[in-house]
Amino acid sequence: MRRNLPRRWACLILGGALLMPYMMVGVLAAAIWQGENANVLLPTQVAVFVAMLPVVAVTGLFLPVRALEVNAAQGLLGAHVETPPRQAGRSWQERRRTAAWFTLHLAIGGVVSGCTLAIVPFTVFTLLMPFVGIPTPVFGAVITPGWNAVLWALGGLATLAALVVVAAGAGALLAGLAPAPLGPTPAERLAAAEEQARTLAERNRLARELHDSVGHALSVVTLQAAAAGRVLDRDPDTAKTALAAIEQSARAALDDLDHVLGVLRDGRSGAHDGTQDGPHDGPHDGDGGVPGRRPQATLADLGDLVAASGAQVRQDVGDLSGVPAVVSREGYRILQEALTNAIKHGRGPVRLSAGVQDGELRLEVTNAAGGDGARPSGGRGVAGMRERVRLLNGDLDAGPTQAGWTVSARLPLRSSP
Repeated sequence: MRRNLPRRWACLILGGALLMPYMMVGVLAAAIWQGENANVLLPTQVAVFVAMLPVVAVTGLFLPVRALEVNAAQGLLGAHVETPPRQAGRSWQERRRTAAWFTLHLAIGGVVSGCTLAIVPFTVFTLLMPFVGIPTPVFGAVITPGWNAVLWALGGLATLAALVVVAAGAGALLAGLAPAPLGPTPAERLAAAEEQARTLAERNRLARELHDSVGHALSVVTLQAAAAGRVLDRDPDTAKTALAAIEQSARAALDDLDHVLGVLRDGRSGAHDGTQDGPHDGPHDGDGGVPGRRPQATLADLGDLVAASGAQVRQDVGDLSGVPAVVSREGYRILQEALTNAIKHGRGPVRLSAGVQDGELRLEVTNAAGGDGARPSGGRGVAGMRERVRLLNGDLDAGPTQAGWTVSARLPLRSSP
C-alpha cells in the first residue's frame, strides 16, 4: 500500500487534471447563464461538478482515451489489466465500458485533487501559525499565538492524515475496478482466440511443409549418395547424375526452409502470404505474390519432383490444369511425402498416378515393400498426409496391400455444402 500510494495518488491527480477543462467550461457556462463574471481559476462549485459528469461520459464514448486509461491503470494504479488486442474499429460495448471507467476516474480524481489542492496548503498554513505570533482569522475564527495555534496545527495534521487515507482508499478502489471495464471485451477475447487459432493452424501448416520438404530432400540425398558411391569408379556419368540430383534436392529444401523462416520472422500468417487458402478456393488462387517469397509448389511441378527424387517412377498423370490452387498445393505435398516413404521404405520402381475423376483429385503411389517391413514408422509423414486430406474434406488410405505399400488420396475439387 505504501509503495503504491504515490503512484496511485498521481493517477488520481491525472483524473483531476483531465476533469479541469470540463469544469472550466461548466463554470464559464454557469457564469454566462447567471450574468456573472466567470472565475475559471477556481472551479469548485458542486453543482457544476455534478452537471459535467454526464458530459464526461458522452465524450468518453468518442474520445480515444482507452489506451491512456489502460497505461495509467497498469503503470500508476498497479492494476493487473489485460492489454486489449488492437482492433480495426471500436465496438459500442467497448465504448460504453471505456466511458464508464473514464467518468469514474475523473469523478474520483476530481474530488481527491480538489481536496489535495485545499488541504495541503491549509495544513502548511496551520503548522506555521504557532511560529508567526500574529492573530490570524481563519474560517471566521481568529487564531491567536499559544495553545490555540497548536490545536489548529494538530487539526491541520489530522486533516492531512484523513486526506492520505481517502487517497489510499480511492486508489485501491480504482485499482480493483480497473480490470473489468478496461480489459478485453467478450468480442475482443473471441477475436483474439480466433486469431490465435489461425496462428497455430499456420504454424502447424508450416511444420508440415518443412517436414515434407526437408524429409523428402534428405531421403533423396541418402539414396543418391549411396548410388553415387556404388558407381563412382566404374560409371562416373551416373555418379554425376546422382550428385546433380543431390544438389537439386538440397537447393529445393533450402528454398523451402528460407520460405518458412521468412514467414515466421516477419510474423506473416497465411492470409498475408497467400499460402493459407480454404478448401473452397478456385483456380484463380495464387501464391500471394509476396516479394522475396518463393511460390509454393503445385502439381504443375510434379515432373521436377519426380526427377529430383532419383527414383525409378512410372507416371500416369492426367490433365491437372483445372485443379484449384489450394488442392494442387496440398496434392503436391501429399505426393512428395508418399514418394519419400517409397524411397525410404520400399524397393523397386514406384508407380505414381494422378488425375481428376468425378469431381475429385485422385492420387496414388505404390511400390513393393522393402525389407524393413511394409509400414513406415517413427515419423509424422502419414499423420501429416491425413491432416492435409482432412482439411480438404477428402479421404486417405495408406498401408500395405498385395502390391506392396500404397498411398491413395481422394481430394474434392470444391468444398461440400
